[in-house]
Amino acid sequence: MRSIWKGAITFGLVNVPVKVYSATEDHDIALHQVHDKDGGRIRYQRRCEVCGEVVEFDHIDKAFDDGDRTVVLTDDDLKSLPQERSREIDVLEFVPSDQLDPIMFDRSYFLEPDGSSAKAYVLLRRTLEETDRTAIVHFSLRQKTRLGALRVRGKVLMLQSLLWDDEVREADFPALQKGIRITDKELDLSANLVDSLADDFQPRDFSDDYQRELQQLIDAKLKDGDALDTEATFGEKPHGDEGADGEGAGGEVIDLMAALRASVDKSRGGRSKPAEKPAAAAKKSAAAAKKRTATKKKAG
Repeated sequence: MRSIWKGAITFGLVNVPVKVYSATEDHDIALHQVHDKDGGRIRYQRRCEVCGEVVEFDHIDKAFDDGDRTVVLTDDDLKSLPQERSREIDVLEFVPSDQLDPIMFDRSYFLEPDGSSAKAYVLLRRTLEETDRTAIVHFSLRQKTRLGALRVRGKVLMLQSLLWDDEVREADFPALQKGIRITDKELDLSANLVDSLADDFQPRDFSDDYQRELQQLIDAKLKDGDALDTEATFGEKPHGDEGADGEGAGGEVIDLMAALRASVDKSRGGRSKPAEKPAAAAKKSAAAAKKRTATKKKAG
């Protein structure tokens, strides 16, 4: 696997450097479109409606259209947004795990400890396990500010992006507003049917039959010689438009116990004073540790 993002989990004054990996992948067989007459590939071109030119991906900007006016947003405009520059997974609160509605879950990511020591990572993982809590976090990825759930899966911390509250639709169906009578006999029969199909869920017991049969169909056509020379289906090859996600520097490793004590003290002291930024606190703690080391060497 290749990491797609690099940053740090921050809670209180604790900083946990991590690398982020996509936790899932698509197993569907990739198909493309061809002309039924000669098998030539069908390509979609990014053509400008003003000048008629085919535009390379490097020269495409994003824009917002309100119906009458269009606002063009360049890459520099988007990078200037403070949240896009952030490389922190900021813990907002720790909530009971059973309070999260599964409908809010979006994409899943594995977090790998980054740096020479994984102690802070393991400490956070163990704490979430033993308290049965999930961390609600705030982070930015691919030009979007996201809400997320940080939880434990085996020995790994998993980050799951969450839908925002206004992205979850209300199910308001008129048919469900009517009074519908269910008899005890109907309920008993339905419960018996459920019991007859009751089992423990084992994901490996299920497979994607459509994709399996599609692969068998492709293999049969290849075996029978019912295929074209791939080179013959290409015209002029288009310019590639794939881009790689950049990776930023991970967070600084700080004195873990000192950060934990300071975070607890600050939490108990209330919010009367403005909170010190994690990055500044990390630098201050690192400087203090360096000073202590120098003093010990001098004394020795």
